[in-house]
Order: sequence, then C-alpha cells, then structure tokens
Amino acid sequence: MLWKLIKNQMDKQNISAYRLAKMTGLSHNTLQNYKNGHEPSFSNVVKIADALGVSLDEFRDEKNG
Repeated sequence: MLWKLIKNQMDKQNISAYRLAKMTGLSHNTLQNYKNGHEPSFSNVVKIADALGVSLDEFRDEKNG
C-alpha cells in the first residue's frame, strides 16, 4: 500500500500528517483517506514527493517494481 511508503518517508524526516498536509496543500482528511486505503491521484503523489524532497521512485512498491 502506498501509504506505508509515504509514512516511512514521513517517519524518516519526523514529519506529521498535519505538517505534510500543510506542506502539500492537501487536507488532513485527504491524507487520512490515503491512510485508510484510498489511493492518491498521481498529481497528489507528486505533491507529496515534492514536499518530502524525494523522488517518485521512493513510492514504488518494490514487489511490483
């Protein structure tokens, strides 16, 4: 699940979901939906990657890639 990969990056950088929401311009509820299993749009994945300062490759599931 993509959220696990995002959460891993958040933990590495000590960034809360609230802070990530502020950094990306996404609502906290939107991030909560991702945590609950909804898949983000590509544009929102780009926003998250940019906010965390990581490549989109960081969010590829190693099992599928």
